Amino acid sequence: MGYYTEYLDRNLNGPELNAERKAQLRQIAALRGNRDVLVYASDLDKAGVPAAKLMIAYDDLLPINDQVQNLSGKKLDLILETGGGSGEVAEDIVRLLRDRYEEVAIIVPGWAKSAGTIIAMAGDEILMEPASALGPIDAQIGWQGKVFSADALIEGMEKIKKEVKATGNLNRAYIPMLQTLSPGEIQSAENALNFAKKLVTDWLVRYKFKNWDTHSSTGAKVSDEERQKRAEEIAGTLCNHRMWLTHGRSIKIQDLETMRLIIKDYSKELALAEAIRRYHTLLQMTFGSNVYKVIETPDSQIYRFVGQSVPPPPQDVQQANTVFLDVQCNNCNATSKLQVNLKKSPLQPGLHAFPANNRFQCPKCGVEIDLSGARRQIELQSKQAIVDEYA
Repeated sequence: MGYYTEYLDRNLNGPELNAERKAQLRQIAALRGNRDVLVYASDLDKAGVPAAKLMIAYDDLLPINDQVQNLSGKKLDLILETGGGSGEVAEDIVRLLRDRYEEVAIIVPGWAKSAGTIIAMAGDEILMEPASALGPIDAQIGWQGKVFSADALIEGMEKIKKEVKATGNLNRAYIPMLQTLSPGEIQSAENALNFAKKLVTDWLVRYKFKNWDTHSSTGAKVSDEERQKRAEEIAGTLCNHRMWLTHGRSIKIQDLETMRLIIKDYSKELALAEAIRRYHTLLQMTFGSNVYKVIETPDSQIYRFVGQSVPPPPQDVQQANTVFLDVQCNNCNATSKLQVNLKKSPLQPGLHAFPANNRFQCPKCGVEIDLSGARRQIELQSKQAIVDEYA
């Protein structure tokens, strides 16, 4: 029986699903020598969520940093599941983790495409299995309402140049396009492509190749120039739109090994493979709810939900000593009534205290709901600080 069928048959509710995920993260940590474990995972296609929200973006930096503060080791395993996103934010994520840890390994149980692949190239170790995939890192740019490869644009311009040089004439069919394309836009495309190449090259030399001291075939010492050349070749291949043809193409272990990049196939370690596959299955089941992004450790988590909203405070909050909020859980739809004190008051029967850390746990399914926005609204509107004590 597969893991997915097993968990479906068990009909796990929210708290049980959360507990099972945490148990598998702890198992992964134990099998990996008690390293810290951090997860950054996004649903790859979520109804009702704009594609940009599913991508690696600036607003991920705060929750990632928040979750890292719950960890205390010197070595980290980052479990990564993403369709891509901002290369600039990917750089910031790598810097954040690298400033904190002596060693970082990237575990890819499913997909880590585009900017996710850029992050993976910053790992001292990359763990995948045959079902896992990275993707091309050719920068995607917007032009005239369309998104396409910067490499494809540059390649197209080079073809036009060669044709003009060979024939001495410019095909009139190109004129409308060239009239709308400025030299600055062409340079911007080149810069975007070179940005990804440079990041990957630098990170491969600094991290992945730092212990590559001898050639396996000859035993000869590896020079700094050879590390740099190998890194440039790999980065160039990953950026080569002409080779992959589409930005969404899956790059598998065999493809990476053909580039002469060492990948650890965790499917060969049965216990570790089971723990990672179980976690990945539970993660996909979590995405079957209203959750579309998970950033977590074995002991803490931050979720992003479809339609997550902050309950508005009552209009007369300036005259109130106590405010009451109805908070609906986006996971199970249960509604809880919270008491918010602006002056110290006893908690009324049947109500929940407004959490001091702004994280309210749904009493029905256990999902955490972020109420930091509600706190800010109430304090701005009332011109008072919320009192986190109940007499």
